[in-house]
Amino acid sequence: MEDAPPGPRGEPLFGSSRQYADDPMSFLEAVERAYDGVAVFDMGPMETYVVTDPDLVERLLVSDADRFRKPDFQADAIGDLLGDGLLLNEGETWREQRRLANPAFSMARVAGFGGGIVDHATDRVSDWPVGGTVDVEGEMTHVTLDVILDVMLGVSLPDERVDAVGDALEPVGARFEPDPVRFAAPEWLPMPDDREFAAAVAELEDLVDDIVAAREGTVGNSDEEGPMDFLSVLLRARDRGEQPPDRLRDEVMTTLLAGHDTTALTLTYTWFLLSEHPEVEARLHEELDDALDEGSEPTIDDVQELDYLDWVIHESMRLYPPVYNIFRTPEEPVELDGYRVPPDAPIMLPQWAVHRSADHWDDPETFDPERWRPERRADRHRFAYFPFGAGPRHCIGKHLALLEAKLIVATVASDYRLRYEGETPLSFVPSLTMHPEQEMRMRVEPR
Repeated sequence: MEDAPPGPRGEPLFGSSRQYADDPMSFLEAVERAYDGVAVFDMGPMETYVVTDPDLVERLLVSDADRFRKPDFQADAIGDLLGDGLLLNEGETWREQRRLANPAFSMARVAGFGGGIVDHATDRVSDWPVGGTVDVEGEMTHVTLDVILDVMLGVSLPDERVDAVGDALEPVGARFEPDPVRFAAPEWLPMPDDREFAAAVAELEDLVDDIVAAREGTVGNSDEEGPMDFLSVLLRARDRGEQPPDRLRDEVMTTLLAGHDTTALTLTYTWFLLSEHPEVEARLHEELDDALDEGSEPTIDDVQELDYLDWVIHESMRLYPPVYNIFRTPEEPVELDGYRVPPDAPIMLPQWAVHRSADHWDDPETFDPERWRPERRADRHRFAYFPFGAGPRHCIGKHLALLEAKLIVATVASDYRLRYEGETPLSFVPSLTMHPEQEMRMRVEPR
């Protein structure tokens, strides 16, 4: 067994962190092409392993998942924001929280959200200026926040309060953009954006406090009789002494932020791709027109039968995965493809690079929803595509996110075309999730 895999050579102190920070997507693609499934590079003083072999992705996330955890550096960076919510929890605490959360996110319960999701989408679209333009990323962020507040937290907020959440997320996201100086600096060293980040977190915490206060006394005493939105479940667990108040705050914050952002980005990139590929858009419109009566709103039963819509959504997440990178670290020394990885070393699993690998995808840069036909999927490695992670720590909101994306696309595309008016190709702001750098301004055209 060799001590370390090959990888790009970096510079003193910063390693390869400058190249990574300048363009993480291109850097990861280059690493995937140059090295055979496993590589290592210096992220400042931190030696970081990169795994792009789908067999190894499956091992880390599924078959050997109990040998790996989320790395400390990730928990330290996000901990001020999300605390001990499901996204960062480990061990028995995570298992208890996941068990508590499962009923609120169950497929049986999610199936009842269809009407509410469509109502939120319809309300948002009703204000769009036909013939004018909208910032589609902002619009999708607003509607997905409305949905998560409604179905998981049991509240509604005025538009200005919802928009304030989006505004607060900008300095939060900036904190997690790759920065070679931050990579190299000790944790105790103050950074220029610390004050702005702290103010944004404080604003979000005030909102969480208001949401919790609005639900006090409304949830009943029994999971069998009371409402089953996630906040109701958490409040009842707190009242039984099973949920510390601090952890309840962390779970509400995690649900609020993680529960909307990835879906909003999936929708944003879907609208962009449909605009750039009118032949795909026409095929989708044809499917919607055949399946839906004129003037009717889509239902969960409808979207379950809309195969092409499903393929469009998955192809969008393949090309532009909102979560473009996930990390694990071994609890003890492990062997990966003949290389020794020491305990606590960060291991990067880059969806962006694996989803675009020519080893697993024909014409990987091409937007081709047809690649999701069952006969074309049959011979493809299951873990050449993992937008929601996998294994015991897969995204608990996967079913909600997919249903929400399909219903919103079906609702909007039944009546409108969206035409992107910005520059191409897209460039990205990689923070916790992958946001477009350009403003996603699109012209609203009636069908």
